[in-house]
Amino acid sequence: MMIPLAEVSAAIGAGIVTVGAALGIGALCAVGLQSMARQPELQPKLQTAMIIGAAFIEGAALFALVICLMKG
Repeated sequence: MMIPLAEVSAAIGAGIVTVGAALGIGALCAVGLQSMARQPELQPKLQTAMIIGAAFIEGAALFALVICLMKG
């Protein structure tokens, strides 16, 4: 039994999207926490910016994931 190439490529694409989103959010959180450690008085502004940035990353990742799964 052979697996169609489109399904395999969709699964690989979905995995790449997931890893990319995880790395992006991880980098965002790391830089945000470093900034908060250096300047604690800016914590509310930085936290809001981090949440908005994470939401944009998740939105783009979800969009790409849906496209990968629709093509598969």
